[in-house]
Amino acid sequence: MSQGTADWRAQVDAVDAALIDGWQSGFPVRERPFEAVAADVGVDEREALDRVQRLYDDGVFRRFGPVLNPPVIGSSTLAAVQAPADRFDEVAAVINGYEQVNHNYARDHEWNMWFVVTAASKERRDEILAEIEDRTGCEVLVLPMLTDFYIDLEFPVVNGDRFARESLAETDVAATTISERAAADLSALDRRVLLEVQGGFPLTATPYRDVAEAVGAPVDEVLASVEKLLADGCIKRIGCVVNHLVTGFDANCMVVWDVPDDDLDDRGVEVGKLPYVTLCYHRPRRPDQDWSYNLFTMIHGREQDAVDAKIDELAAEYLPVNHERLYSTETLKQTGARYEDLVDEYAEE
Repeated sequence: MSQGTADWRAQVDAVDAALIDGWQSGFPVRERPFEAVAADVGVDEREALDRVQRLYDDGVFRRFGPVLNPPVIGSSTLAAVQAPADRFDEVAAVINGYEQVNHNYARDHEWNMWFVVTAASKERRDEILAEIEDRTGCEVLVLPMLTDFYIDLEFPVVNGDRFARESLAETDVAATTISERAAADLSALDRRVLLEVQGGFPLTATPYRDVAEAVGAPVDEVLASVEKLLADGCIKRIGCVVNHLVTGFDANCMVVWDVPDDDLDDRGVEVGKLPYVTLCYHRPRRPDQDWSYNLFTMIHGREQDAVDAKIDELAAEYLPVNHERLYSTETLKQTGARYEDLVDEYAEE
């Protein structure tokens, strides 16, 4: 199955479509969750499980299980380097070698490699960034999230929409301050569960029982832990994570804006409501590194010309300020957030 083509659509029937667009979140927290999924899409439990497995094998689903929320669990930041063309692959290999790097993209810009580092503590996160700088010889631009206006990569893909979120109803948007340090109150079991599921759930009829066996706890305690982690925001959602590149949303542009600071929250909330903006957040300026931008938006579309037209609309009607467009040109790494451990050794000293 090729990326960015319509090939995948020929293999998707109505039941597959219901799984793809209907179960990106809300996966039941119960011992046999596929019973509820199967009843919803009109098949039996075994067939629902087999279909999810096939869609995963075909690349439509990138992973299955929880989507973790790094700012609540530990410390996370977006970062970038200016990798020399003749050392690009070498620099990428160093960065991708860190388990705590869960995303890395080449972008069409002077800062040409953009990655996310997630760790159990700010101190460990910053150690990794310093190591990357030392090992690659490339200065690192560190841009932690300061305010979340709208962040969610859950959207329907079995459609003819030009942009992600295009056919969704307006979503509530608010300016939420993000801390660089974990705020969650994690029990010992919560920590074991998060470490066990960070790569996804086992794709079986009893995933929570399998997790319980792996962490050495009763299944009812694991179910309660997962419910708590959802309620506390450590887990954003549980479901099938769609591969947007395979399903055609491969014209993806990160647009950075130089918004007056006293206007930032109002502009961020307004733009975050737009049905073609999939991500909207505030990150710091870095004037000492010639980085003057403080508002980031992402648009996921099927065609670059259409995405450019929407960026033009943003610039004309909502954000009449200096901006740059950083199209992703290659996916260098893409996984869920990963942690070595969830014990903040610095907090215990």
